[in-house]
Amino acid sequence: MNMNKAIEPSELIINENGSIFHLNLLPEDIADTILLVGDPGRVDLIASFFDKVEVEKRNREFITKTGTYQGKRISVLATGIGTDNIDIVINELDALVNIDLNTRMVKEEKRSLNFIRIGTSGALQADLPVHSYLLSEKGMGFDGLLNFYANREKVSDNALEAAFMQHTQWSPKLTAPYVVPGSADLIEKLKSEHTTAGVTISAPGFYGPQGRMLRLKTQDTGLNEKITSFAFEGQKITNYEMECSALYGLSAMLGHHAATICLIIANRLRGEFGGDYKPHMKQLVQYVLNKVTNN
Repeated sequence: MNMNKAIEPSELIINENGSIFHLNLLPEDIADTILLVGDPGRVDLIASFFDKVEVEKRNREFITKTGTYQGKRISVLATGIGTDNIDIVINELDALVNIDLNTRMVKEEKRSLNFIRIGTSGALQADLPVHSYLLSEKGMGFDGLLNFYANREKVSDNALEAAFMQHTQWSPKLTAPYVVPGSADLIEKLKSEHTTAGVTISAPGFYGPQGRMLRLKTQDTGLNEKITSFAFEGQKITNYEMECSALYGLSAMLGHHAATICLIIANRLRGEFGGDYKPHMKQLVQYVLNKVTNN
């Protein structure tokens, strides 16, 4: 890629109003700290805590609100479900701050954003209680998205990847898993006695890719047991969700900071589902907002 050449209109699509293609956002619409949620309804929940809302934009499932909380400017953006949507969101947010949309040229000085994903998750360790908070120190992708990008090994935990594939006897029919650490600074900021840290798997689906079997059997019916029993240098895989790995990988490669904190709503080993988790999610949102604004 020639960084001294304007990016073609087919590669960087800009709407007639000057906004980025999918997100329908202008550079001035976003804050340096952006909370990412899968559920579009969670945008309103988070924004309800804001002192004021100055920006409201939406296109498809991508909904954004920017405002202030205790004097700090914060954006919240609904990504929808899946690492494929994260690919759109992170690349377009990066373009808003690091590419001049008028000249289509990459800027010489880069701006770094802070992404914090607030999500829901299923536990893969029996001692993780439902409604607890799980901080993802690393994201493991079963989706293969980061493998499409050059030099992704530079941001990856290659040793953990190799050990995991050996332990699980990973099938060559599946995409190779990748593992990327989150931002140590952001994770430390979100950490407290209320959180548990671990390695999070991002699956490319809710049923088969997470070992759920309704009418279809999975390719490896014992994979979840192998995942739970896996340990490498004191690290264990703690939970499933569907976005963290791509968020960590793309953020690291583009020079942004990312952390994921999830509300555990089910424990897969104990077969438990926590029922109505919305009150607990509201508490988690308040927890994150207070952590983000506490310097």
